[in-house]
Amino acid sequence: MSRITTPFTRESTAAEVLAGVDLTGRRAVVTGGASGIGVETARALAAAGAEVTLAVRNLEAGEKVAADITTTTGNKSLYVAPLELADRASVRAFATNWQGPLHILVNNAGVMAEPLNRTPEGWEHQFATNHLGHFGLAVGLHPALAAAGDARIVSVSSSAHQRAGVDFDDIHFERRPYDPWVAYSQSKSANVLFAVEAAKRWAPDGILTNALMPGGIRSALQRHIDEEDPALKATFASFPWKSTEQGAATSVLLAGSPLIDGVSGRYFEDVNEAERTVVPGMSGVAEHALDPAAATRLWELSLDLLAE
Repeated sequence: MSRITTPFTRESTAAEVLAGVDLTGRRAVVTGGASGIGVETARALAAAGAEVTLAVRNLEAGEKVAADITTTTGNKSLYVAPLELADRASVRAFATNWQGPLHILVNNAGVMAEPLNRTPEGWEHQFATNHLGHFGLAVGLHPALAAAGDARIVSVSSSAHQRAGVDFDDIHFERRPYDPWVAYSQSKSANVLFAVEAAKRWAPDGILTNALMPGGIRSALQRHIDEEDPALKATFASFPWKSTEQGAATSVLLAGSPLIDGVSGRYFEDVNEAERTVVPGMSGVAEHALDPAAATRLWELSLDLLAE
């Protein structure tokens, strides 16, 4: 397979990527649409004419963002719905309440490098939120996505995936020492593996599924990080940060651009498909995140966990 490239670069914004693209009649869901790159992802989709639902934990914040997007784009088809990804009942309720076809699902929300936290099931919270919640949402919305005929799922990952694959022997850190970054990295590898397997399983339904690294963006995602930590301070000071508008660019490429028609099961960064050559912590996609056997194993395990 040849690598997919576009005219865009890491400097491109979401608005630039969708300039001239008409998404009228297409319906989109953006998880975590009330903050960070979720806001700009939703704004660019709305500006292109899509109906957008912000799936959020904080309804008040979501309503404010929806109103702002309507003001800036003129698109009145903005909706807000509650979603707590770490709560299976909330995920099921969102999927059950959805009516009609769904053309675009952007699995954008997430938590990063938080202290050890467990769900009532005993699941490690980053894995439960970043992977299992989005997995359950996509499976629950599969009939709506299939009904669209040409739907797209966007799985927001991170270059952090390079650091750790999915440890199938101890996913929830029940035996190994908990490391917030290893947990985050594992969940981000899971996001890529989901895209790999969904691309295979749901291709007959016309569903395209790709994963991406948005780039480093200053947002609430970093709320659990002590940037004064000597081990991180120098890294954060020299990191090539992006604006939220730039950070959303790769998401909207995968969500709405005709440049990605027919492309599925791949990992993108800086609005182009990533290289297989890894620059640790910066660029490239690790082979463990594209491993088809691991992708299938994770899918079956995820179904089992959510069925318990």
